Order: sequence, then structure tokens, then C-alpha cells
Amino acid sequence: MAFDREGFVDNFCSRHPEIVWAQRSDCIFLTVELPDAKNPKVKLEPEGKFFFSAVAGPDLLLFEIELELFDKVNVEASKINVGLRNIFCVIQKQEKGWWKRLLKAEGKPPLFLKVDWNKWVDEDEEDVEGSKFDDFDFSGMDDFSKANGDAEPDSDDEGMLYLPDLQKSG
Repeated sequence: MAFDREGFVDNFCSRHPEIVWAQRSDCIFLTVELPDAKNPKVKLEPEGKFFFSAVAGPDLLLFEIELELFDKVNVEASKINVGLRNIFCVIQKQEKGWWKRLLKAEGKPPLFLKVDWNKWVDEDEEDVEGSKFDDFDFSGMDDFSKANGDAEPDSDDEGMLYLPDLQKSG
């Protein structure tokens, strides 16, 4: 499938989920924010192509995205956790180093793609002790290679990073 100049395929029959991202020199943190996604399918290719599709909402609308990442990735070392609120990916870069941007294409990023300021660390602050993810345990996450493009959500959302729902009072 061909990518347009913005690094993604625009399918008129589907919508794009919101995606937030941050990076370190060795990996990309990519979160697809789509609560109650049903039948999520996620695929990552070594050339840096990321695919996601799922249905969500009361009308079961189709959400799809195909991104052409800035550079090659290590699929075997990358991790994924499909939860009820979002799909959190830790994508290992093939070569260590800071990317200029997330997508290969230059120019303004698409509107659905945003920086994840909760996970963001500046390049010169990466080696500072006390990084937000120094103590985070990624062992509970699945390998992309085991997802086979058809991930099932975890019912307990173990290890997921999200805010709890606000409950209505009285």
C-alpha cells in the first residue's frame, strides 16, 4: 500500500484514532488512544511501518491508521499492551539515536498525531537519573512478534498508564 506525503494512508471509510508519542534514544513510546476498542489489530514491520485498526464507539465505527515511521525498527525487541482504554507500544529503534520527527515524511504532522508530554524527555536530559520510566516494568507487555497483527485486549489493564474514570457523585 502506498503512503502519501504526510506518511499515512487516508481511507475515506475509516477514522483515525488519536495517537500520542514520545522518544528516547533507543525507543519510541506510541499510544493509540481509543477507549473500548473491539477487535484491535496491530502490526509493526522492520522497515518502520506501523498498522492499527479496530472498531469502537456505540456505532462500532472503523478506526484505522498506517504510519511510516522515521527509520527502521526492531520488531522482535518491541513490546505492546492492548488495554481497554488504549494500546501502548514500546517500539525499539533499529539503531540508537534521536529521530528528528516520528514520521518519515517532512512537514506538518497530521492532526491526530500529538506529542505525549507525560512521557517526553529532552535529548540532553535522557541520561539524568530519575527518568519517568527508569523503574517501569515492561516484562508484562507482549512482543509484537507474538501479536501477529491480531492483539486481544487485557481485561485487567495490568501495567497500563492512564487516569482512572471520574465517578459522578450523588
